Amino acid sequence: MGNRLPTGQMLLIGFRGCRIAPDHWLVDVIRNHGLGGVILFDRNVDGSVQNIVSPSQLRQLTASLQGYAETRLFIAVDQEGGRVCRLKERDGFSPSMSAAEQAKLAETEKGPFLDYQRNAAAMLATHGINLNFAPVVDLDLNPHNPIIGRYGRSFGAKAERVSTYASLFVTAHHQHGVGCCLKHFPGHGSAGGDSHLGFVDSTDHWLATELNPYQWLVAGGYSDGIMTAHLVNRHLDPSAMPATLSSAMVEGILRRQIGFNGVVFSDDLQMRAISNGWGYREAVQRAVLAGVDVLVVGNNLALQPDAVQVAVQAIDELLDSGRINEKRIADSLARIALFKKYMTGQQPWPSSNPPTI
Repeated sequence: MGNRLPTGQMLLIGFRGCRIAPDHWLVDVIRNHGLGGVILFDRNVDGSVQNIVSPSQLRQLTASLQGYAETRLFIAVDQEGGRVCRLKERDGFSPSMSAAEQAKLAETEKGPFLDYQRNAAAMLATHGINLNFAPVVDLDLNPHNPIIGRYGRSFGAKAERVSTYASLFVTAHHQHGVGCCLKHFPGHGSAGGDSHLGFVDSTDHWLATELNPYQWLVAGGYSDGIMTAHLVNRHLDPSAMPATLSSAMVEGILRRQIGFNGVVFSDDLQMRAISNGWGYREAVQRAVLAGVDVLVVGNNLALQPDAVQVAVQAIDELLDSGRINEKRIADSLARIALFKKYMTGQQPWPSSNPPTI
């Protein structure tokens, strides 16, 4: 096909190590495949250190990663606060609050809530983080939800409240040059299972109001990132394909119905809701065909150093076979490039008005 599109930009990868020497496999991936970004974790699933042990170490790590890259990397973390927090107080970072705790603060003292958001965003920027996989805009509809409600990861059960607090969260991050990613589309708060562990079908529990935060925030100007959930919802896709692999949900609902024109990120493709049903190469292809722009491979649940090479080959196969056209891939790359221009200040963030509710 001649010159290939730089599809390595469509991958965001985790790795092991608190310092990256020039001979680390990740450096080869950054240099030879034009990697789009990395995701950092403080600890591995077995409790061992993965990427973060102290503020000074983290600053050195993020600076060295950007130094290896010709095109600026996404350097991402899940810094929701509370239980889902990669920059932890035990490692020398500022204390954090869960979304539920943040919402309680906002209800009583709006000024301290805003200060908290600004300080949290500034901490990320100071340490070289430019993408936060947050805020969660799932509605807290199921108190027995094992992954959202259980850990206080939602701002609340009402879409209006969730949308308002998410908007303030995003605005504070933009003030410090940090992008955001709403999650988990099309809504994980009502589900009864955890897609880290296996197949989750939310059909019988999901409510249409779970789309409202996405609709309202996008209508208000939000155009950063949105992360897909590995959830089956037969109301939205009768074929029972998880949202990450569902064109009906990504292209049909998120793009066309809601009108989102920012970057669509997958949730981690190593989660068992995906890996139990599809091989990695097929999952990559199905996600791209569904409309996902950036494929996330955490390398936290498992270590897969060849994830980028295999994914790039899988996307090339789609192009060579005609299953996808170059314009579709070029559109993803353009959205990724624009998002990075916002982060670096090359272009101002789009004006974002409070959601119209």
